[in-house]
Amino acid sequence: MRRVLIIDDELDVVDLVSLNLRKEGRFAISSAVDGAVGLQKAREEFPNLIILDLMLPGISGFEICRILKADDATQRIPIVMLSAKAAADDRIRGLELGADDYVTKPFSPRELVLRINALAHSKKQDAGNEFEWNSDGVAISGSRHEVTVGGRRVCLTAIEFKLLTHLIQTRGRVQSRDFLLAQVWEYAGSITTRTVDAHVQRLRKKLGNASDIIETIRTYGYRFRDS
Repeated sequence: MRRVLIIDDELDVVDLVSLNLRKEGRFAISSAVDGAVGLQKAREEFPNLIILDLMLPGISGFEICRILKADDATQRIPIVMLSAKAAADDRIRGLELGADDYVTKPFSPRELVLRINALAHSKKQDAGNEFEWNSDGVAISGSRHEVTVGGRRVCLTAIEFKLLTHLIQTRGRVQSRDFLLAQVWEYAGSITTRTVDAHVQRLRKKLGNASDIIETIRTYGYRFRDS
């Protein structure tokens, strides 16, 4: 059973999401309706995934995400933001803080479950990934889920790691944003290509001096520089 923590102060949303996840038969659910309590549960329970509202009493979802992604113990837990804030700026801010996905209310429960399954599948694939790479000061170990740049360890989320690995495995070839969505996120739907841009931006920031190994192909997508 995969453990999912729902942090949302709307009880009807908690009930709806819980019901649809339980129908899958492989999720154990816990919940919190307060930001501070939700943060505490995330640290104590170490769930496999967190569904996080933004407008919470106590501590905002943005702040919870920032805190969890800055902590070595919790930064690899996938976070799906679920919010009525539909503005592009809010979505991009959430993704830049480390959220793995962003779903706006009102939402389709089935689509949310599909996104959760995609993230769960991504994390499972990473656990058994034997991909190894070492070039130009960038080293990747799939078996250890570890990336180093110039000997400095870089901590990536499951989606960031999968994105970087995919770009390296297809190095020298341009990958469109739509194709990256299909290959890395493994689903289509209302998710936009700006999700890809936000994740690439965050990945480049973490890579630091090696950020230029990911090239932007204007209006189309990205390419890993083939040295």
